[in-house]
Amino acid sequence: MNELEILKQYWGFSSFRPLQDEIIAAVMNGEDTLALLPTGGGKSLCFQVPAMAKEGICIVVSPLIALMKDQVENLKARGINAVAIYAGMGKREIDILLDNCIYGPVKFLYLSPERLLSDLVRTRISYMNVNLIAVDEAHCISQWGYDFRPPYLQLSSLREIHPNVPFIALTATATAFVRTDIQEKLELKEPKVFVQSFARKNLSYVVIDLEDKYKKLTAIVTNVKGSGLVYVRNRRETAEVALFLNRNGIAADFYHAGLDKDERSRKQSDWKQNKIRVMVATNAFGMGIDKPDVRFVVHLDLPESLEAYYQEAGRAGRDGRRSFAVLLANRSDQQSLKAKYTDSFPSVEEIRKTYHHLGSYFQLAYGAGAGVSFSFDLADFCKRFKLGVIKTIGALKFLEHDGYITLSENIFLPSRILFTAGNEDVYRFQIENSGYDPLIKTVLRSYGGMFDHYAAISESDIAKRLGVSFNDVVRQLSNLQDQGLLSYLKQSDQPQLQYILARVDLLHLDTDVKYIELRKKIQAEQISAVLAYAGTAICRSIQLLAYFDEPNAGKCGVCDVCLSEKKQEELAELRDKIDFEIATLLQTGMRPLDELVPEVKTGSDQDKLDRIRELLDAGKIKTDGKNYYL
Repeated sequence: MNELEILKQYWGFSSFRPLQDEIIAAVMNGEDTLALLPTGGGKSLCFQVPAMAKEGICIVVSPLIALMKDQVENLKARGINAVAIYAGMGKREIDILLDNCIYGPVKFLYLSPERLLSDLVRTRISYMNVNLIAVDEAHCISQWGYDFRPPYLQLSSLREIHPNVPFIALTATATAFVRTDIQEKLELKEPKVFVQSFARKNLSYVVIDLEDKYKKLTAIVTNVKGSGLVYVRNRRETAEVALFLNRNGIAADFYHAGLDKDERSRKQSDWKQNKIRVMVATNAFGMGIDKPDVRFVVHLDLPESLEAYYQEAGRAGRDGRRSFAVLLANRSDQQSLKAKYTDSFPSVEEIRKTYHHLGSYFQLAYGAGAGVSFSFDLADFCKRFKLGVIKTIGALKFLEHDGYITLSENIFLPSRILFTAGNEDVYRFQIENSGYDPLIKTVLRSYGGMFDHYAAISESDIAKRLGVSFNDVVRQLSNLQDQGLLSYLKQSDQPQLQYILARVDLLHLDTDVKYIELRKKIQAEQISAVLAYAGTAICRSIQLLAYFDEPNAGKCGVCDVCLSEKKQEELAELRDKIDFEIATLLQTGMRPLDELVPEVKTGSDQDKLDRIRELLDAGKIKTDGKNYYL
């Protein structure tokens, strides 16, 4: 099948979007490719379609585990074999999945970048018939980008393993400098570079400086029909703002990464199906969610970079219809953003203390822990050691850069089971241990393939079928694991912190001080760009496009600055017309006010009175107290 037939069969589209076919043609020709397509521009098809057209497996690297899982499920729903490997999985589970990629029919292997730090993964990749390597969110490889992820620097090792396999790097936001950095870091060979304009003609950017944000938010939601997104700074605010909107008769809900998996899925589904109009969220929400009819995105706080703002605001109007991206920002917000910038940079001593506290938190001995993952509750960690959250996140990022740990976002991993004993041994065990027979039968009948790979299970579902408690099921499965019959991995819904290196003592902990200074410089520049965007009366679209190296863009005509200029021009035109009519009438003779006003045909009575007063003040017309004349 050719690419168009694959698109039609698996995705149901009869044609590609702008640039998609050119990008796919470059990949099919075996050329390294860098593609910049805006949010909602169909980036994933640019590697999925050519990978389907080629023999072998495509390796996809993405930093967003939720997005990886979403794409894997979407591919499976289309009848395409795909798997994902990320933090929190057990070694044996990863081993089986990698074997399936070498010997089985798997077409897509999704990896989080920290997985490439594992020798096991790299060795097994060398045995795979790889047809394409796709790097999603490629801006994460550049320390000059807004979301630098140190594990991304390991991606060049894939080039060493498969030197002749083409790379495709994809991102929605990158300046010209970052694009060059991506090409260098990934060692792309004479890459074809495709950049779709960052202009969004249907999106009206608005910045409003005012104190009462909630009142303005209500006005926006009331006046703009359709569904919307409201981004706030922290988890507490999500619930507060959603409650405020509900009290004002607006169907709203809130979302953040701290909610459990089922609740997140339900809220997301309700919003996508328009059961609720407005989702109030932290920036954990929206990535990979394909909802084309979002009419407005409101930010109640200043973003930390224009890249992040462009990506989040760009979730409005993907269907091409008029939509609004509104930033509600005042002077106190500017001070808060500057303070947050200052607070986010820990000292070397604070980084060292954070590392020491991590070892105590996980009860990890010196020299132990290499390659081990732990579920990590940041809030609990900070509370236990009396640490500030923002500064701790900063310290963890520097420890990640220096190669000691990696930290993933919240991820839901369901409970999984693999039978480690063979069929006959399991049958014999059932006969000899009749108390476990109902559980084993129920598990085997309810879930397939458990002798070959880990299968996701639901303890509550098993408990319901057996008529026992959830805890009874957990206890029995744990007992069966202790007896060597099966491997039982319990569910988790926490971020995963992995030690890359064994724990070292503080004397041997090296911190890259130059890198800390570099990050300070980059973040200061990003914040300056945000403050300039919010505080400068230049067309918002021109400002954004100039930031993304499109310097000669024309005015958009629909942002708040353009509309204000247009209004001023219309007012000036109105004033000129009224002035001309007044002068024409007074040339024919003196007139009292009650005759003059009705004879002027342009504008309202108030407009006419305002002009007469201003013409009097300027000495262009005169009055004797009763009549007006030139």
